[in-house]
Amino acid sequence: MSSESKLREQICLLAKSMFDRGLTGGSTGNISARTEDGGLLVSPTGSSFGRLDPAELSRFDAAGQHIAGLKPTKEMPLHSAFYETRKSAGAVVHLHSCHSVAWSMMPEIDPGNVLPPLTPYAIMKLGKVQLLPFFMPGDAAMGEALRSLGGKRSAVLLANHGPVVAGKDVEAACNAIEELEETAKLAIMMRGFDARALTPAQVRDVVRKFEVEWE
Repeated sequence: MSSESKLREQICLLAKSMFDRGLTGGSTGNISARTEDGGLLVSPTGSSFGRLDPAELSRFDAAGQHIAGLKPTKEMPLHSAFYETRKSAGAVVHLHSCHSVAWSMMPEIDPGNVLPPLTPYAIMKLGKVQLLPFFMPGDAAMGEALRSLGGKRSAVLLANHGPVVAGKDVEAACNAIEELEETAKLAIMMRGFDARALTPAQVRDVVRKFEVEWE
């Protein structure tokens, strides 16, 4: 099996795993990954994470031209912006995961760092997560908003919409977005309680020990 065939299978396997566990439903969410030749494999528009076909994934060449497969997701501006501004990005995942969407609506969140420091793991896998304002689905302005961050964030939360995460490969991106969802779930569970979050000193220690992008 070629490396591209393996990547196609991996994308569909991970997408189905997230769908089966309720992290995104219906025909929501989209996923992309870099190929060895610098191109992209992308989930098609209107497709379900539970039923992706490896042979039907949208294929882009290294110049960004759609060369094979079904029509790609309408959220390509988000994916393209991450790949253009973060050269380390090997994959991008976007979900409509319930707790992350709910957390994006909370009035008390810090737009520059939306997740409270409840555990070290979200810090380690995501760094600071930026809240982006509401855009109509598919609006190219989402990509421009992401580009305005200058590649300083590997994860953003779209208000009233859901998270988008870039990782070094498709497995890392999926693991990171799941950590985002679990942290949002924890934050909602602890809302209204006097929960003991990590102290600023503890956060600094995690950032330093695991060399987290934090500025």
